[in-house]
Amino acid sequence: MKTIAIKQMMLGLAVSALVAGGMPLAAAQTTTDTNAQTAQPGATGASSTAKPTKAERKAARKQARAKKNAELKKLEDAGYQPSRNDPNYPDDLQKAQKKAGIGTGASQ
Repeated sequence: MKTIAIKQMMLGLAVSALVAGGMPLAAAQTTTDTNAQTAQPGATGASSTAKPTKAERKAARKQARAKKNAELKKLEDAGYQPSRNDPNYPDDLQKAQKKAGIGTGASQ
């Protein structure tokens, strides 16, 4: 009878150890502060830092992709060929950017 109780306790400890092992050790603190002395007036807490929805993120990615593709199309129309292995790569790209009226890029 005593061995069954010991086995049940050991099983219980093993299960609780597995469950505890799957939990994070500490939870990160949020940036919202409920203390009235440090809270900014007019701040609404979590609603002011709401994350965009999945549909909004998808629309933003789609818009950014369309902008990038339009810019690439302008550069290709101005003579830039991105698929060509060109030893004059930066010069050709900068020339096409100047011709297309597009900014000088991230390198400057």
